[in-house]
Amino acid sequence: MKQPKKRKRKIKVGLIFGGRSGEHEVSLQSAKSVYEALDKQKYDVLLIGVDKQGKWRLGDSSNYLLHAGNPKLIALNKRAPEVTALAGRDQTALISPRSGEPMSEVEVFFPVIHGTYGEDGSLQGMLELLDAAYVGAGVLGSAVGMDKDVMKRLLREAGIPVTGFKAFSRTNFTPAALKQAVKNLGWPIFVKPANLGSSVGVHKCTSLPELLGGIRDAFRYDTKILLEKAVKGREIEVAVLGNDDPRASVPGEVIPRHGFYSYQAKYIDEDGAGLEIPAKLPAGKVKETQALAIRVFKALECSGMARVDFFLTPGGRLLVNEINTLPGFTKISMYPKLWEASGLSYVKLLDRLIGLALERKRQKDRLKRTFEA
Repeated sequence: MKQPKKRKRKIKVGLIFGGRSGEHEVSLQSAKSVYEALDKQKYDVLLIGVDKQGKWRLGDSSNYLLHAGNPKLIALNKRAPEVTALAGRDQTALISPRSGEPMSEVEVFFPVIHGTYGEDGSLQGMLELLDAAYVGAGVLGSAVGMDKDVMKRLLREAGIPVTGFKAFSRTNFTPAALKQAVKNLGWPIFVKPANLGSSVGVHKCTSLPELLGGIRDAFRYDTKILLEKAVKGREIEVAVLGNDDPRASVPGEVIPRHGFYSYQAKYIDEDGAGLEIPAKLPAGKVKETQALAIRVFKALECSGMARVDFFLTPGGRLLVNEINTLPGFTKISMYPKLWEASGLSYVKLLDRLIGLALERKRQKDRLKRTFEA
C-alpha cells in the first residue's frame, strides 16, 4: 500500500515592519504586499509590527493593519500584544515582556522596515546578537548603503563613477562652505538627509532661498545632509539578488511626473511616475549597467538584495546615484517589478530571499566561535 507523502514542515518567518522612521507607513504597505504574496503552504508567517515608539507587537492576520487599503491612512494596530525576542538554540523565541511567557518562535526574519532603525544596520545588529537568520544585507552593508556620504566615498575609492556631492554636518556647515559647494556643484542642487531614503526631506533647489529652506528641512531628519549636483539624464534602476554570486535584473527606467522621483510618486500616487520595464537600452548598455550594479553591490559588502540607481547622461555615461539595501515591496515598487520582468515572479523572489538568508546563516554557523591554542 502506497504511503501518503509527509507534508513538509513550514518555515517560521518573522515579518518585521513599521518602525520609528519617517517611512513607517511605507513599510506597512510593503509588509502587506509581502505577507499576501508569501506562500502559506511553505511558511508560517508571524506579523511583528514595530510601532513609532519602538515597541514590537505580534499582530493577527485579520487586523494587524488599520485602513490597509488606503496608503494615506494606513496604520499599525497598536492593540496587538507586545513581544520581545530572546536568542534560542535553533530559533529565536518571541516572549511576552509582561509575563515572560513564550508566544512563538522564528526561524528566519524578513525585515521590511525602511529607513532609520530598519535598514541602517541597527536592526541587523540586533538580529546578529540574537544569532538569527534574516533577509537582506548585514550590519556593514546596511549601514554603508544607508549613509549616502560614506557610500559615495567608498564607491569613488573603488573607481565607480558617482554624482558630484558635498556632505555637511551642523558643525561644519558655514556660509562660506555653502557658497563654495554651490560654486562647485552648480544649479540645480538636490539637498537630502544623508541617512534617509524614499525621498523624505529631499528638495530640488534652483536658488539660494530654496536651498536654505531645503537644508533646514533636511536637518530636521538627520544630523548630516548631502548636497548633490543635479544630473541631466535618464533614471535607470537595476535590482540585484544574491550573496557571494549575485545576479542583476533587467534595467528599468523611472520617468518622474513630480519633477523628480518623490515620496508621493514612489509610494502613494500610482500615476506619479512612469516605469519603463525593461528600459529601452542597447544590448551593450544593458550589460554594462548590470555589471556596474553588481560591482556596486560587492564594493559595499551587500548581500541578499539591493536596488542600484543610476543616471544615464546624454553622452552615455553611467553615474551611480545610490543603492537601496531594503527597497520597497509595495505593489508599485520597482524592485519586484524588475525581477518579474527578468522571469522571477514575486512569490519566487520571496522564496529566493528567504533561501539566501538561511544560506548565509549556515555559512556563519560553520565559523569557529572559540579560540583553541
